[in-house]
Amino acid sequence: VQLQAYGGGLVQAGGSLRLSCAASGRSLSSYSMGWFRQAPGKERDFVAAISWSGGTTYYQDSIKGRFTISRDNAINTVYLQMNSLKPEDTAVYYCAAKKFGPSDRSGEYDYWGQGTQVTVSS
Repeated sequence: VQLQAYGGGLVQAGGSLRLSCAASGRSLSSYSMGWFRQAPGKERDFVAAISWSGGTTYYQDSIKGRFTISRDNAINTVYLQMNSLKPEDTAVYYCAAKKFGPSDRSGEYDYWGQGTQVTVSS
């Protein structure tokens, strides 16, 4: 599975962005998907995850109520809608895929996209 994350950019605090993760090489319909982020000098952190059907989602506490993960298996794409962005959301955002259930553990994911930069100015 090849993953391509895109949709990042520069936005002012309080603004919104929607990240997309497009897959090729194999259908995503049997994979759980996750979004992670890595700020400069910090470890990669869990953001959100979604089951293969979209019926189960998990979120990091700091982004609950602001970010929404969703997926469209028909077009092999996963989304991360980010609202009310804060400067502390600035990071490179990565999408990842794994078999079986969604997880907040990066080590459980088998495939990773290249990352897309999100910068939130104050």
